[in-house]
Amino acid sequence: MIITWHIFEILGTIAFAFSGVMVGISKKMDIFGIAVLAIVTAIGGGIMRDVMVGMIPPLSLRTPDNLIISLITVTMAIIGMKIFYLPTAEKSLLSHLYQLSDAIGLASFTVTGAMMGIGRYPEYSILLPIMLALLTAIGGGIIRDVLAQRMPVVFYMEIYAVASLVGAVFICAAKTYIGIACASWVGFFIVLILRLLAIAFQWNLYHPVK
Repeated sequence: MIITWHIFEILGTIAFAFSGVMVGISKKMDIFGIAVLAIVTAIGGGIMRDVMVGMIPPLSLRTPDNLIISLITVTMAIIGMKIFYLPTAEKSLLSHLYQLSDAIGLASFTVTGAMMGIGRYPEYSILLPIMLALLTAIGGGIIRDVLAQRMPVVFYMEIYAVASLVGAVFICAAKTYIGIACASWVGFFIVLILRLLAIAFQWNLYHPVK
């Protein structure tokens, strides 16, 4: 269980840091602004999760691992874009890279949030791990979008938070039958596939005002 959690924590950190880079570039920020945006996206949701379960100081502030991973991601992304001239490519390419990385981050942190709740408080109802999963998955993205002066994507984009909720509910329901590690991997792919399908087919929740 611990190994699985760390895998998704690293994967989510990389994915959300990269999404932060994409947003920073789209807003024409300098390297410092891009790095800040990447870091808060990568660790923001995890800090909220840790605070909610009483883990103070949060894991991201106890060890530099996530910070280092975020900065490496920023460096590699910038170098890669310089080599392949991606900033001068069509905006649709950058948009696709952002959507893919954001979907992977959403799915990964849904898993880490759910696993944290299940592991630390197994005696509680499934409400705790589900809410921790959702908070971890969308927290960093909300901070990213607020800093970038955008409406947070969770409030208007294609099915987003709902995908996280579905994955979290599955993990909580299936862990007894197939084990927490297996349930986590399946839950990850449920969130990822659901989010990507929502993007591809523009699945949206009901908008009362159009």
